[in-house]
Amino acid sequence: MSGKGSPEGTEGLSSRRQFTVEMAMALLGGASITIACGGGGGGSPSGPTAVPTPAPTPSDEKAGVIAQNHGHEAILTGAQLQAGNALLLDIMGVAAHGHTVELSGEEVGRIRGGNRVEKTSTEQVGLFGPHTHVVRFN
Repeated sequence: MSGKGSPEGTEGLSSRRQFTVEMAMALLGGASITIACGGGGGGSPSGPTAVPTPAPTPSDEKAGVIAQNHGHEAILTGAQLQAGNALLLDIMGVAAHGHTVELSGEEVGRIRGGNRVEKTSTEQVGLFGPHTHVVRFN
C-alpha cells in the first residue's frame, strides 16, 4: 500500500474502482431473461425455456440491438425519427464508458420506414480494452 502523498495512491484506487464498476456492468448488463412455462395441452411438459426479452419502448421510438453489449442503449426518439436529420447518437446507457453512432439523415429515414440499418460505434476503452459495437436498427 502506498503512503500519503504517493502519486500512485489515488490513481491506483481510481483504477480499481473503474475496473470494479466496468466488471459489474459487464456481468449485469446482459439481456433480461423471461422463464416461460411449456405444456398446458395435456401432453408431456416441456419444462422452462429461457427467452430473451427486449426492453419495451414507446411505439414512436426505435431501439437498436447492440452486439457484445455491456450496458449500452441505442434509442432513437420519435422526434429524431420524424425530423429525419443526421445525428450523433450517444449509446452510453448504463455502461461505465460511452460510444457514439453517426447516422445520416437518409439512414434515419430508412430506420423510420422499418428498414435495417447497421452501424459501427466509435471506439472506446473499457474493461475489455479498446472496442467498438455494431448497432442494428430494425
